[in-house]
This record gives sequence, structure tokens and C-alpha cells, in this order.
Amino acid sequence: MRALVLEQFGTPLILRDVAKPTPGPGEVLVRIIASGVNPLDTKIRTGKAAHAQTHLPAILGLDAAGVVEAIGPELATPRGVAGPDGVGGAWGGFAVGDEVFGLVGGVGERQGTLAEFVAVDARLLARKPAGLSFREAAALPLVFITAWEALVDQAKIREGQRVLIHGGAGGVGQVAIQLAKAVGAEVFATGSPASLRVIEELGATAIDYTTSSIEEYVGKYTAGAGFDIVFDTVGGEVLDNSFKAAKRYDGHVVSALGWGTHSLAPLSFRSGTYSGVFTLHPLLTGEDRAHHGEILREAAVLAERGLLRPRLHDGDFTLDTIAEAHTLVEQGQATGKVVVDL
Repeated sequence: MRALVLEQFGTPLILRDVAKPTPGPGEVLVRIIASGVNPLDTKIRTGKAAHAQTHLPAILGLDAAGVVEAIGPELATPRGVAGPDGVGGAWGGFAVGDEVFGLVGGVGERQGTLAEFVAVDARLLARKPAGLSFREAAALPLVFITAWEALVDQAKIREGQRVLIHGGAGGVGQVAIQLAKAVGAEVFATGSPASLRVIEELGATAIDYTTSSIEEYVGKYTAGAGFDIVFDTVGGEVLDNSFKAAKRYDGHVVSALGWGTHSLAPLSFRSGTYSGVFTLHPLLTGEDRAHHGEILREAAVLAERGLLRPRLHDGDFTLDTIAEAHTLVEQGQATGKVVVDL
């Protein structure tokens, strides 16, 4: 098969002919139709993502949508019959020809999705929503799983809560807005002047962080009480500021980029709580992989109900033009999720 290979960090991806993988126990072979490009992919390529534990040479790419080509051992369970984990839809429910999507590799020692085929732990997959194209489905896995783990698993989002999302026009931020709206929360999101329109089109109240201080928008939108949930998708100083925006006593701050050194004092003075998410953990360790499949099935339900749809960058990219796709993402010039067509 054709695949893009990273031989040294900081060098271009090289298009090569490599061996087509064979699905092992609990795996399916997926013919990749589309591969989503995330900022993390570009950081891995340049050697700026030690937490991804990438072993070279490597095939990068985290997200994929495609068609099941073959079934590995342990998965020859008829439809509707429970597989090894007791859930027919997770292990035993896939058949050749099924359209699927998932966060499947590209970190650790797992092959990524910038290739024509990939052998995938079936627990990581869900069936592609009929209402989404392969390109749209490939844009969702990493960002939706991150948003779900933050808002649902960690913050326990509920209907009627006031939720503040930092970086509302980013990949995670956009789906987080849609997820929070679907739950019935009142959603506010920060962004630059150029991104405010996108945030408003998604149904959130847009906050220009370049002109409004934390004190100003906390006062304006919560009468100084603070937000029930603050979701930080940016990190650094934005996370520090998030601690000042949480509701007193029961406010919760959750971050997907809480890797720096931060003072918890502002949050402690508000008697709030904090948690972080590390979406790559199941891929790197093998633990809790079935939960990723469960989350993507929830994404499929929302998509079929018309409550979830990713915004795509208006541009065509292939394995031959991957450098252009990565540059666009690195420079922050994409107008939506960049997707590579296989």
C-alpha cells in the first residue's frame, strides 16, 4: 500500500510503498477514505509532542473514516450476538463493507491514517453516521472525544448550566459548543475578532478576548457569579484565567492543555474544582479503548439528529500534497478542519 512515512522528526513525510497490514486478534482492516489533520499531527512531525511517544519510522495521522476490508480473529461473531466484551456492536458487530470512523493510531507504536489501509482495534471504531460524508466523519474523532471527555466525563455537564469554552472556533471548541448546546446548556465562547462569526453561527454567545477582560465578561454574563463549567482548549495563560471565571463553590474548570505550571490559588479561593483530559491514553496504553468507541457512537447519534456537523476547510488534499495540508494547519490559516482524501 501507499503510505506517508516520517523517518526523522522535523523532516518532510515521504510517500512510500509499504506492506499492507493484516488485522490481528480483535482488529479489523480498514480501507481509509479520508484522514483528518490535527495540530497534534504537525507537532508530532516536528518533534514537539513527546507525550505522543512516537517511535520512528512512523506513519502519522490520528483520525480516519473508511470501509471495513477484512475481519481479524475473535471478531467473527454474527450481528446481534455479543462479542468478547459482551457488546455485539463493539467487537462482534462489524462486517466487511461497514463504513466506520475512529481515532485509531498515529501515536506510540500504532500505525496512523496517512496510508491506504490500517489495522484497527475494533473497540476504537463506530459506524459512520449516514448523514455525514467520509470527509466529515474523519474530521470528528479526536476533537469530539476530547470535548466529550471534558464536558461529559469530567465536568458532568447538565441542561441549563452556563458553559464557557475558550477557543470556541478551534477544532475542539467548535464541537464542544455543539455538544454543550445539544445537552441544553447556555454556551459562551471566546475567540479573536475574526472567529466571532463562526462562534455565533454555532449558537454560542461570542466573546472577543482581545477587548473584554475576564472580570468584564464574567460580570456581564453571570452577574459576577462565574460559569458552571469553563473548558480550556488553549492552555497557558488562558488556563490561569479560567480559574478566575469559575462559579463560586461548584464551578468546574477542565483543560485539554493543562501541561504548564499554574497557580491553583484563584480557583481555590472560589472553592472550585479542576480536572484534565488526556485523549491519547487509550491509544498509548490499550486501556479503556471501548470507551472511545462508545463516545463515537454518541457522536453518530448527535450527527444523525442534526446536532453535530464539523466545519471543513474548503480545499482538497491528498497524500501527494500533505505538506500543504500540514503547513495550513501549522500556520493557523485553515477555515475549518483539514482533511486528506485517500
